[in-house]
Amino acid sequence: MKTIKITYIKLHYLFFSLIFFILSSCGSEIEDETKATFQVTTPLKKDTVVTNEYVCQIKSIQHIELRAFEKGYLQKIYVDEGQFVKAGQLMFQIMPAIYKAELQKVQAEVSFAEIEYQNTKQLSDSNIVSKNELALVKAKLDKAKAELLLAQTHLSFTEIHAPFDGIMDHFYVRLGSLVEEGDLLTTLSDNSQMWVYFNVPEVEYLNFMKKYNRDNHAKVHLKLANGDVFDEEGYVETIEADFNSETGNIAFRATFKNPDGILRHGETGNILMRDELKNALLIPQKTAFEVLDKKYVYIIDKRGLVKTREIIVGHEMPHLYSVTDGVDENERILLDGLRKVRENDKINFKLISPQLVFENLNLYAE
Repeated sequence: MKTIKITYIKLHYLFFSLIFFILSSCGSEIEDETKATFQVTTPLKKDTVVTNEYVCQIKSIQHIELRAFEKGYLQKIYVDEGQFVKAGQLMFQIMPAIYKAELQKVQAEVSFAEIEYQNTKQLSDSNIVSKNELALVKAKLDKAKAELLLAQTHLSFTEIHAPFDGIMDHFYVRLGSLVEEGDLLTTLSDNSQMWVYFNVPEVEYLNFMKKYNRDNHAKVHLKLANGDVFDEEGYVETIEADFNSETGNIAFRATFKNPDGILRHGETGNILMRDELKNALLIPQKTAFEVLDKKYVYIIDKRGLVKTREIIVGHEMPHLYSVTDGVDENERILLDGLRKVRENDKINFKLISPQLVFENLNLYAE
């Protein structure tokens, strides 16, 4: 019994010795961390250029559907899919036989009405028939001429001509197809100029309106789907009237010349819009952290204590933030070890000039 008691005391002693050793080790590690030297820097104030990027949709300046005006069989196709056509060029022929026969019938009626009118006029001039009878015959002739014009119009509708220079899309019907009035034949795109639509958030819209007016169009560039930047510059020409209440964005439209025909209706890309910032306050992105959609930095005060500070980011650039509120250019910001400090920790630090930090952002990246 005595042996068991002595063994228990020894185990108890060993347990507390182990706990003491662990706590001593932790305290040593905490003390070492406290003595660690952290790197800090200050914001850099300078003029800079920000390139804002917006997803866009590319549309032809004119893009229309060509539909059949009359019912009939598609007798001839004079063009091919993807072909460039000139304004007025004949594209499709719908079987005109019925409309030609109708035209001939109406032409005969006009000829008969003209003869009848001339005869009646001679009798009227000789006071053989009344003026009222002549007026009735004249009305009959006018009606026949109107029906002739209508028949000519129907016949002309059997030929589909290009309304402007453009590029054909694929055919929705084939030779010999029976088409009804209003059936879609193809589409035609004028790609000489392109309209590019992109959505801009409200804040950026307000900044844009401060700088530009109707007579001073903003220049933009277009980045294509393969990453290349389109050779031609574009100009923001119009802004839609209303904001989208769901997204908070408003649509802009830029116009690009397309001399080589590279751009096609329906393409996508990204609009690149340069924004010059005067006396922008810049900080490295790695100095900031996010909590509940808000961004913060650690400020080191005069006593070397860590203080949390919320910042407002105006623009985001590669590795950099442009800050509009929250810090000034003389405050010291923690550059590294953000996860190793807490509010009101007192730290040792080394101040690194912002110029050196900005030159070596990739080297400082964690």
